[in-house]
Amino acid sequence: MPVVALKVDVDTDRGTREGIPALTSLLEEFSAPASFLFSLGPDNTGKAIRRVFRPGFFQKVSRTSVVQMYGIRTLLNGTLLPAPHIGRRHADLMRGVRDRGFEVGIHCYDHFNWQDHLFKMTLDEVRAEFGKAIAEFERIFGCKPTTAGAPGWQASAGSKQVYDEAELLYASATRGQSPFFPRIKGRTFKTVEIPSTLPTFDELLGRPEYPDEKIVQHYVDLLRDDQPNVFTLHAEIEGMMKLPLFRDLMKAWSDKGVTFVRMDDLAHDLLSERESVPVRDLVMAEIDGRSGTVATEAA
Repeated sequence: MPVVALKVDVDTDRGTREGIPALTSLLEEFSAPASFLFSLGPDNTGKAIRRVFRPGFFQKVSRTSVVQMYGIRTLLNGTLLPAPHIGRRHADLMRGVRDRGFEVGIHCYDHFNWQDHLFKMTLDEVRAEFGKAIAEFERIFGCKPTTAGAPGWQASAGSKQVYDEAELLYASATRGQSPFFPRIKGRTFKTVEIPSTLPTFDELLGRPEYPDEKIVQHYVDLLRDDQPNVFTLHAEIEGMMKLPLFRDLMKAWSDKGVTFVRMDDLAHDLLSERESVPVRDLVMAEIDGRSGTVATEAA
């Protein structure tokens, strides 16, 4: 039977405030574990308007109803409106996620800064940016983080080095088919990558070949029995506007006999046989349904 690990990326203040409670309640209905990765610093979502210059951005915006999904206020954060500090505003809510038995980890400090500027940062700047996320995580949870997953699947040699320095159990900052140790320009990093293997909702929504009534069956058909399936969902999408569709997906997967597992449990199983985990080259490449490039295993 298929195994599915659910990774929840939380990008915004509103997604934290509204999406997380809805998702935790739904997941508990299905007795499904999940791993929540939090954005811990300022919500500068409004600054992402600069992505209009990326190939494919307008096409994605037109088909995914960005304003409906995120809301006007969120799309102005960090520009016409002050950037709310997510960690300071929602520390109790985040601790509540952990206390309900879900895994918690780091998505980022400033989502916009990481996704749009990682490859312009020096190693010291990457270290400082991730260090702020670690400090905020430790302030909120009273312990060191064991996992991180990069905004927009943006990963560089610098970010992989910083993850190694943090001694994470694993990372989930890439797209791919199965877990691996990442290698960049001949250098192999020690933090195992558990990539997202399934497309995200926003990569399919609004496309004529994937109307809402066919998306659930498409995800059922994509499941593999020979390895874990990792699905990244977003508090702002599956936890809000598309919560009913996500409920339908969870029911379909449950009816199929899917076993839901935590990402950290997958990591422990993998690392118990560390020598069997392959090393693969990590590259930035385009993937279907997403503008720009993401970190993925080389073809």
